[in-house]
Amino acid sequence: MARRAPFPNRGPPPPAFDVRDTEHLVSYVSSCLPDPPVSNTARFSARRGGAPGGAPDGADRISGLSDGLLRDIVSRLPFKDAARTAVLATRWRRVWLQAPLAVADAHLLDHWPPTPADAPAITAAVSAALAAHPGPFRCAHLVSTRMDAHQPQLRRWLRLLAAKGVQELVLINRPGPRQVPLPDTLFRSATLTCLYIGFWKLPDAAQLQGASFPNLRELGICSVAVKDGDIDSLVARSPLLEILNIIQGNVKVLRLVGRSLRCVQICASVVESIAVVNAPCLERLVLWDVRGSHDPASGLRTRIKIGTAPKLNLLGYLDPAHHLLEIGGTTITAGIEPRASIILTSVKRLSLTACFGANDAMMVPAFLKCFPNVETLHIMSVKCDEPAGKLIKFWQEASPIVSVKMRIKMMTISEFRGEQHELAFVQSFFENARVLKYAAITAANTRVTGISDNQMFSILQKMDDSRWGSKFGLAVLGTNGPEGGKPWLFQRGADFSDDDPFAPVKIIEGVGPAPGIGENEMVGVRLVRCVRGGSSTY
Repeated sequence: MARRAPFPNRGPPPPAFDVRDTEHLVSYVSSCLPDPPVSNTARFSARRGGAPGGAPDGADRISGLSDGLLRDIVSRLPFKDAARTAVLATRWRRVWLQAPLAVADAHLLDHWPPTPADAPAITAAVSAALAAHPGPFRCAHLVSTRMDAHQPQLRRWLRLLAAKGVQELVLINRPGPRQVPLPDTLFRSATLTCLYIGFWKLPDAAQLQGASFPNLRELGICSVAVKDGDIDSLVARSPLLEILNIIQGNVKVLRLVGRSLRCVQICASVVESIAVVNAPCLERLVLWDVRGSHDPASGLRTRIKIGTAPKLNLLGYLDPAHHLLEIGGTTITAGIEPRASIILTSVKRLSLTACFGANDAMMVPAFLKCFPNVETLHIMSVKCDEPAGKLIKFWQEASPIVSVKMRIKMMTISEFRGEQHELAFVQSFFENARVLKYAAITAANTRVTGISDNQMFSILQKMDDSRWGSKFGLAVLGTNGPEGGKPWLFQRGADFSDDDPFAPVKIIEGVGPAPGIGENEMVGVRLVRCVRGGSSTY
């Protein structure tokens, strides 16, 4: 048994996240955007003599480099610093003019964040930067201007960027409104490989005749006013598209057809139906806070139809309270028996959102039966207002499930409150899990639950392990995060080097549980039990 040192003081929980609040939404969108490829902390320096970085004999080593290497150096500098190199010598001006540059409007200011009074200065600085260089531009990161007051400049920027071969473009109308139309020039930029747009209105379909993105690999649509079919059309016009990200979308039907799509992430959106029609390369489908209606009382759930997706490996957060799952034309219902037409054998990592005391939680076994080869299961527990004992008997009498019994090696539960229906589910799972190696339970912020660290630890210690199906390591963690957990970030799901972006913790053999990617709010790890190989397995 591990020693019972208390968790560190978690502090007060941050305010609840609400994307309907404009300030929160703008902050959330900003956090999901890709960073500019250059940093404004970078500085160019060719120092001489004994100065740091200079040669002892005072020789200029940098100027001895080839033009190709110098262009590479200059292209990695913020635009203002890159432009300053042009005054060093005639050769440096030629290098600057030939280097593919990045323009980030945040780097053109001497302070941050921008104020409304900065808009004219930012607009003028961006216009001057785009006009000063012949291109190509490796990146334009324009996020600081309220463009409804500067639409002529916007149209000129997009014409220049298209003519000068921009490759990556982040274009955010800060802070809205969404009724500012995007000029159709944007949709004729054939060199784009990455595009993020935010707080705009897409032009009418008639204005997009002939538009295409032949080289686009990543597309982010953030709080953009669209009509049904617009997103489908953009994907269809992007034959190389691998990553599709959507924040605060509002459409009736989203049809995913793309031979190159590998990752689709939809967050804080209202969608009546998401249909994976034909996506032979799709590996990841992430749905965070996706609902069927703006009105919670409507009872309308998002129908998730999975057709052709033979490589789908990672799926979540499936939520029985807000989602209807359909596989191969069959709607999955509670108590359904698995058959070949309704199972997906490719899914290895599954994340569910569930309120274990509500009737909707009876869909959890049905979902698990559809994915018999799941090896890692993550669950986000939702606060339940139902009577405490309502579904305890259901979990106690639940029939064994193939994936739980024979496949799942890692299981985590986040936002755990120690409620009776949660404990009943956990006990049932541990009794049936024959090959489980590791489990991690993250308690909700104690300031939210009112349950102290020691009380939560005691609750978990009292579980009856005499009937558990295997010996495994179990860790208990705390969090100082907001109620309901942190919002999903696109960077996590689109990072293919991370095989499990859902994981709140990473288990490193011989070392211990480490916070998951981007999850810096985890605090305090205590081992409840670790009986396979002793505590050194963590």
